[in-house]
Amino acid sequence: MAQHLPILYENKPCYEIVIDKNFDELVNELEKLQTEEIKLCIVTDSKVNQLYGETLMNLVSPKCKKAVKYVFEAGEKSKNLDTVKAVYQFLIEQEFDRKDMLIALGGGVVGDLTGFVAATYLRGIDFIQVPTTLLAQCDSSIGGKTGVDFDGYKNMVGAFKMPRLVYMNVSVLGTLDERQFFSGFAEVMKHGLIKDSSFYEWLIEMMYEICEKDENVLTEMVYRSCMVKKAVVEKDPTEQGERALLNLGHTIGHAIEKAKNFELYHGECVALGIVAAAFISWKKEMLSMEEYYEIRDMFVPFYLPISIDNIDPQEILHLTKSDKKMKAGKIRFILLKKIGKAVIDTTVTDDEILAAVNEIYFSE
Repeated sequence: MAQHLPILYENKPCYEIVIDKNFDELVNELEKLQTEEIKLCIVTDSKVNQLYGETLMNLVSPKCKKAVKYVFEAGEKSKNLDTVKAVYQFLIEQEFDRKDMLIALGGGVVGDLTGFVAATYLRGIDFIQVPTTLLAQCDSSIGGKTGVDFDGYKNMVGAFKMPRLVYMNVSVLGTLDERQFFSGFAEVMKHGLIKDSSFYEWLIEMMYEICEKDENVLTEMVYRSCMVKKAVVEKDPTEQGERALLNLGHTIGHAIEKAKNFELYHGECVALGIVAAAFISWKKEMLSMEEYYEIRDMFVPFYLPISIDNIDPQEILHLTKSDKKMKAGKIRFILLKKIGKAVIDTTVTDDEILAAVNEIYFSE
């Protein structure tokens, strides 16, 4: 049985997250959205298209007037305005109008880019998220944040655009390679750290089953992770306050991502950023030393990095200054008061950031 999580926007039902173990229920969800008389465009990348592109085309084609597909090259390097422009051109050629709809089939790059196209094409058309990575299912597909990178700076161009539906088929996680799967797990761990200590403890208890990709355990993990994100985004849909807590690990993480020219996966950088943020939290006497080391070491069994070489700590510090989460010239850093409780802090100094970067910097 599919699980349904309604997402509220301004205290009104906005869209549903549907969590299932196959794509079968998607047909019924399209009927609810009354897609019979409109055109649908599946936007996906070259890797996901090979796995699920034809399956989804066969599913949606009978449920709409016309189904088409746009495929771009997989990878963060495609998450830019050039790809957006190419999708615009395709939609114009296919005569898509405001009543038509996009389907984002893929990971975070596909979802973010497709959502941005939906937010801006003809001043906005509807779209559906069909996330196929753990990171996208537990994090990026929920909450209406869309955007693309600009000159290597992460998500510098974007808009808030709520999807009409988020449909998660947990079975697709079985096709992820190990590195990509565990990259997504960093965001899952983040949700436990910022809001739900019992979920964090459950993740550690279920370590073996998660690493083995037990489908029932993954389904519960995705559901509980989505519950955390749902609670945060409903309170603060456009990141005026509490939603910033979801950025734990992202300020230093994004800086490392850019400094390493996107050689590391997003979740790997987030894990490093969380270790750095936990270190600052310890030094500010929010966390105990034992809590800091537990948080740091808990990434290791899930194959996530806790140290990094070949970086310049001064460059990382400089890149944090260009982070889009700056406010009035100050970085809004997310720190941990304890496991399960994150806070926004604007007092983190350059010296504290450098000390944290040096803590994760492995130099021979």
